[in-house]
Amino acid sequence: MTLIKILLKEMEDEAIVTRKMLTRVPEDKYDWKPHPKSMSVKALATHLAELPSWVTLAITTDGLDFAAEPYKPYPINNTAELLAYFEKNYEEGRTQLLKAKDEDLLPSWIMRNGEQILMTFTKGETVRHAFSQTIHHRAQLGVFLRLLDIPIPGTYGPSADEAPLF
Repeated sequence: MTLIKILLKEMEDEAIVTRKMLTRVPEDKYDWKPHPKSMSVKALATHLAELPSWVTLAITTDGLDFAAEPYKPYPINNTAELLAYFEKNYEEGRTQLLKAKDEDLLPSWIMRNGEQILMTFTKGETVRHAFSQTIHHRAQLGVFLRLLDIPIPGTYGPSADEAPLF
């Protein structure tokens, strides 16, 4: 099995779980934060929905410079738009992976803010980093939803809301 096929399988598996989590995001709680230093539900969910676009970034660019392209969150007004944004980013990232060859994942990819280097990975490591960020932020969103008393979907098995605890 090629590295591309392994990454495609992981991307598909994580998309199923992420999609389930994003469907639970309540529009009337978009501005809620568990702590002043936390992202809002809307900001966190939007970031989670954009993470598949990092697969496209990794494969089609040599890096990202926030000084040249300041971060601008995609405008989301409701959960239907949130899901559509996720699906668009997922399909574009998946398409780029399908077109790629294992050797396309070897060159360096650099995230910077002007002269400040924030991270240097291979393109393949950048794809994996995007998957790790997806898992991390999805778990954060799960905690936010739990604190709002919204049932959590299972991720790698049933959640406490879906099945009795052992």
